Amino acid sequence: MSTVFNEARHSGEFIISELDGHGSRDNIVIQASTQTIVPGAVLGGIDVVASATSSAAADSGNTGNGTFTLDATAPVGSGAIDGVYRAICIAAATNSGTFAVFDPNGREIGKVVVGATFNNQIKFVIADGATDFVVGDAFSITVGVDPLSGRQYVALNPSGTDGSQIAAAIAIYAATTDNSNTAAISAITRMAEVNSQTITWPAGITAAQKAEAIVQLRKAGISLR
Repeated sequence: MSTVFNEARHSGEFIISELDGHGSRDNIVIQASTQTIVPGAVLGGIDVVASATSSAAADSGNTGNGTFTLDATAPVGSGAIDGVYRAICIAAATNSGTFAVFDPNGREIGKVVVGATFNNQIKFVIADGATDFVVGDAFSITVGVDPLSGRQYVALNPSGTDGSQIAAAIAIYAATTDNSNTAAISAITRMAEVNSQTITWPAGITAAQKAEAIVQLRKAGISLR
C-alpha cells in the first residue's frame, strides 16, 4: 500500500515576475489575531491610526439644517483612509432621515439614521434641525491620516469593514499568529505577475468577491495570470 503525501505551498512559488531588487516586496506585519497565513494567501490591510485630523462641513445647498458632529474622543478609527468621506441623505423622514456613508474611494461603508451614532472608520452623529433633511442633502468629512501609518495585515475578509475587505498584498511566507502576538513576513504589494493557480483565497469567497479582489490587486499593479 502506497502512502500519499500532499506537498504544501512553497514560499514565493506563486511569483512569475517582479521588479528588480525585490522592488515588488515589503516587509509587513500580520495582525495579532488567531490566523494561519500560508504562502500565496491574499491579504487585506488594516490601517491602525496613530494620529489623524478630521473636519466636517455641510453642503451649501442643503435644505435640512440639522448639525453634523464628529465624536469628540475618537472621530477617526481603524481602517480610516486619507481623503474626503461623504454622508448623503438617501431617505427623508419627519424629524429624521437616513444617510449613506461613502469612503474617499466612493465605496459605501454603511448607513445611519438621524440621531444615531455612526462608527465605521469615522464616528459621528447627525442631529435633526428645525428644517428636515431631504434626499440629496450631504456632508463632507475630510480625514487626514498617513495611509501607511501602523498598517497591519490579515487574511482577506470580503465581509469586513475595517480595510480587511480590500485585497492589498499576497503573502510570500507562512505565518501563524494569535491574539497576543503579531508576525513579520515579506509580501508582494505592488507591480508583479503571479500564478493564479497557486494563490490561496479565503474559504467561502464568492465568484463576485474574487473578481472584485482581483481588480483591487490590479490597481496595485499585481496581475494574476
